[in-house]
Amino acid sequence: MTGVLTGFAVIACVIATGYALGRHGLLGANGPEVLTKLAFHVATPALLFETMARADLTALTSGPLLITALSTFAVAGFYLGVAALRRWPPGESTVGAMCASYVNAGNLGIPVAAYVLGDATLMAPIILFQQLVISPVALTALDVFSERSGQRGGVVRRLTTPFRNPVVVGSLTGVAVAATGLTLPGPVLEPFQLVGAVSVPAVLLAFGMSLRGSAVLSKEHERLPVVLAVVCKAVGQPLVAWAIGAGAFGLTGGALFAVVVTSALPSAQNLFTYASRYDLGTRLARESILLSTLAAAPVLVLVAALLG
Repeated sequence: MTGVLTGFAVIACVIATGYALGRHGLLGANGPEVLTKLAFHVATPALLFETMARADLTALTSGPLLITALSTFAVAGFYLGVAALRRWPPGESTVGAMCASYVNAGNLGIPVAAYVLGDATLMAPIILFQQLVISPVALTALDVFSERSGQRGGVVRRLTTPFRNPVVVGSLTGVAVAATGLTLPGPVLEPFQLVGAVSVPAVLLAFGMSLRGSAVLSKEHERLPVVLAVVCKAVGQPLVAWAIGAGAFGLTGGALFAVVVTSALPSAQNLFTYASRYDLGTRLARESILLSTLAAAPVLVLVAALLG
């Protein structure tokens, strides 16, 4: 489990650095907001364009991805069902559903896949699925529910919402390049690679800065949404993936192990960027990401012991 521990250690170091920056005010009062905007509007779109432009789109038809997709929809749907019954605000419910089902496939999933599963490319279909299906739908919902969106009415505005979101535009533009089979020359991709490399550190640093002065589960009315998101992510999604993989698809051995491990990854840190950008469920995202990341290590060790 060296890969798991290494991945968690790297993330923890960068988050701790962000916390130290926030504690000493080295980036000023607006530091987290600037980093969040940089990641959302510039670095992440560049990273996604460069990644998607080189992606193998045939990975979207793989069997394990279908299991991941079904488990994602099942867990997110369960969270939204509870949220509807409890009458939680729709914007925060969207953030919570993403925290309950959107895995950290990039900066943690890749090292885990490489060291634990022996194949880093196993994360590629999940990254594609989350960026091409989940992100556009969720970000459109957040844009509609956000008071920052200004104009709430207008059919045209709502229909074109995904195409005005920089994260979605970066992903779709990269997919368009990949679909044509065009291989972009190195000098064209290098600026995107350079700027895109800022994305993950910026997100982790902003996340670490946001932890300063924040007590986990300190607000009573937000405890249940956070706990529900963490339990769904750390326990519910891997269990659902195991049930679907073993029961409906008949997977065994390494194939089943890979599906459950990828589903047991914690909530992705970029969800905090999305929540901060729309000023919806920021505390919910921060606490869910933190707690699901802490819970993921023992869960992954248990999965490896049972299925590995």
